[in-house]
Amino acid sequence: MWIDQNSFFDIHFCMDKALRSLDWTHLKTFFAVAEAGSLTGAARRLGQSQPTVGRHIKAMEAALGVDLFVRDLTGLSLSEAGMTLLEPAREMAVAAARLEQLANGEDGLPSGTVRITASVVVSNYLLPPVIAKIRRREPNIDVELYPTDTVENLVFREADIAIRMYRPTQLDIVTKHVADQPLALYASRALLDDYGQPGSVEDLKTMPFVGFDKSDSIIRAMRNLGLQVGRSFFSVRCDDQAVYWQLVCAGCGVGAMQQCIGDREPSVTQLDFQPGLPSIPMWLAAPDALRRSARIKRIWDLLALELAGSNAQGALGRPET
Repeated sequence: MWIDQNSFFDIHFCMDKALRSLDWTHLKTFFAVAEAGSLTGAARRLGQSQPTVGRHIKAMEAALGVDLFVRDLTGLSLSEAGMTLLEPAREMAVAAARLEQLANGEDGLPSGTVRITASVVVSNYLLPPVIAKIRRREPNIDVELYPTDTVENLVFREADIAIRMYRPTQLDIVTKHVADQPLALYASRALLDDYGQPGSVEDLKTMPFVGFDKSDSIIRAMRNLGLQVGRSFFSVRCDDQAVYWQLVCAGCGVGAMQQCIGDREPSVTQLDFQPGLPSIPMWLAAPDALRRSARIKRIWDLLALELAGSNAQGALGRPET
């Protein structure tokens, strides 16, 4: 969008004065709405209600005397004033977030709250027993778990620790590779009674599969394995990966899952023929300053220990020596 030069300087001058008095919480909300494109998406990302997000934006607009967003067919987009505000506000937000991280990093006692974010599948099927063990070890540390398949911004404290299935490359983030999770194909025992155990790629083509709806990741993975399939190959489809797994367990079709999750489910069994699925790397990530916080460092270390042993007996479950 082209912005008139005189308008740019007028807006910038007025905003520069107003920015100094803005609430940091409102700046975080502004970023969330700008990135999500809607109040609902921003509220979900921030863990707040939609009315609260709306009030924050109205308060910013009142303080600045301008409209920051305009509504269009796809949701909310930045107005001319909002576009002008975005970059200087981003710089202030990053500086404020780093100051907050440094201050929190000075906390010397292992107490308080640690917020963890992970995918829906990992949050549902892998983390609950891990968090239970951590709580027995550290009863003074509260744990908040935020299951989401979207990428949360660690710099802006939307989470203290993230569990990722790829190596994060964000600046000022410390990472640790904790495990490689092997995948396998699973089917319910009832489905295998009907179709039998496959012995080859050709046998797999005759079996029903559960797939994703909008995502084509399973299609691409199967094509890499020599199975030239399309969306219509999957008679049952769902993009929510936790629901996807429940559909597999119920007998709707064959599906892939991390072995540390699938092998613990009594209603399914691994297929005898496995086409050589790749392993998924598991990484921990946290802002560098917060990594020095006693409570976050303690949870980080316990997560790394347990997740590293998630393919066998849980590390936290072994007797102490």
